[in-house]
This record gives sequence, structure tokens and C-alpha cells, in this order.
Amino acid sequence: MNHATMDRSLFTQTRHGQRFAIPLAISALLVLATQANAQDTVTAPSFGSIFFWSANADGSIEWIGSAMIWVLIFMSMLNVSLSITLWRENQEALVIPPRVLVEFRDRLQSGRYRDALDLASIEKSDLARTIRAALTQAPAGADAMVRAAEEAADVLLAERLRKIERLNILGQVAPMIGLFGTVYGMIVAFMVIAATGGSADPVMLAGGIGTALVTTFWGLLIAIPATAVYALVRNRAIALSEGTLGSVEEMLALFRPKTATDGAETKS
Repeated sequence: MNHATMDRSLFTQTRHGQRFAIPLAISALLVLATQANAQDTVTAPSFGSIFFWSANADGSIEWIGSAMIWVLIFMSMLNVSLSITLWRENQEALVIPPRVLVEFRDRLQSGRYRDALDLASIEKSDLARTIRAALTQAPAGADAMVRAAEEAADVLLAERLRKIERLNILGQVAPMIGLFGTVYGMIVAFMVIAATGGSADPVMLAGGIGTALVTTFWGLLIAIPATAVYALVRNRAIALSEGTLGSVEEMLALFRPKTATDGAETKS
């Protein structure tokens, strides 16, 4: 084989080697990257292990801390459901329905008191219940009717506030449970430090510290919206109760006898 043939052969081999070298290098890099990602997946904590359960250093579930987390999660779901329900129940359309209010005014102004009482017996709103309590005292006079309406409004408001108070209880209890979890998690962490003679690996402390922080997180996540919704719904319920009583007292003014002064003002 002459030198020209040998050179051509070496050149051909080099070209073939370069042709396969780049794919092999890329494949090697992909394999290394996949292994690195797999290692990261194994060592990095998952979203669930951070917010939904407490894990020990060896990856096992820490049951006491996880139980407190799930109690708080259940309270969080209860808080959302209760907030939506109370917000809907304390709407003006349910407490003082405009259509029913107009109907009561028309019947009372036209002197159809029996029809107004029948309507109050059918309707379930606070307005109807307040008017029904007042009309049942009609034989005792206008003052007795007003007192009955005020008492009925107070009773209805107390019923609404008792329901709304459940939000306040959630807002008060949830941070306490979170604080209990915080104390428990710190106790676990310090027990690990004491067991290792003060040279504990930070990984061994992660379970207790994680429990402390996550329970505090869930406690605040419940308490902040529960307290805010409680204040808003409570103020709305009080305002609607005052509006109901004001509308009823305005209609009950029709039952008061007109005085001479009223007659003079009408003539003038």
C-alpha cells in the first residue's frame, strides 16, 4: 500500500470518527444530565412533603406532625365552605327582599292587614318574620307592635351572629393549633440535638423544623381570611338587621292615630 492510499484511508477513518464523535458526546451529556435530574428528584423535597405531611430525616412520615397538618387542612376547607355559605345567607335579597317589601307596603297602605299577615306567614325572610311578630300584636296598639318588631329583629340578629361566630372560632383556634405544632416541632428538633450531643446533622433537624413552620403556615392561612370574612359578614348582618327594623317601623307608622298637629300639617 503506497503512502497516498494510507493517507486516504486514515482520512476516511478520521471523518467517520468525527461523524460519530459528536452524537456520542451529545448522548453522554444527556445521560449525565438525566442522572443529575434523577438525583435532584430524589433529594429535593416534593410539594406534598412540604405542605401536606411531615417527614423524618430518613424519608418516613412523622405521624404526629402530619396529623396536626391534616387537622389544619380540614379546618381550612371548612373555613372556605363556611365563608361562602355565610356570605350568601347574609345578602339583602334574602334578608330584605325588595319585591316582598313592596308587597307589604302596598297591602298595609291599602288596609289589607289580613293579606299582609298571610304573606308574612308564607315568606321566610327576616323582614317577613319581623312584620309577622308585629302584626300579631296589633290589638295591643302601635307601641306594642313596635316593641314586638324590635324584639323579633334582635332575636333574628342574634341567630345570625351565632352562625357567624363559627368563623371567629376558626380564626381563633387555628393559630393555636399552629402554635402547638410549632412548639412540638421545636421540641423534636431539640431532642435530636440533645441525642446527638449537639452535633446534629441539619438534615436530621429538618423534620422538626419543617413541622413547626408548616403548622404555623396553615394556622395563619386559616386565621387571616376567617377573621376578615367574619368582620365583613358580621357588619353586613348588623346593617341588614337595622335596615329591616327601619323598614318595618316605617310601615308600622300607618297604625298610629293621626294627631291634630298632623291634620293641620296636612291641610297646610
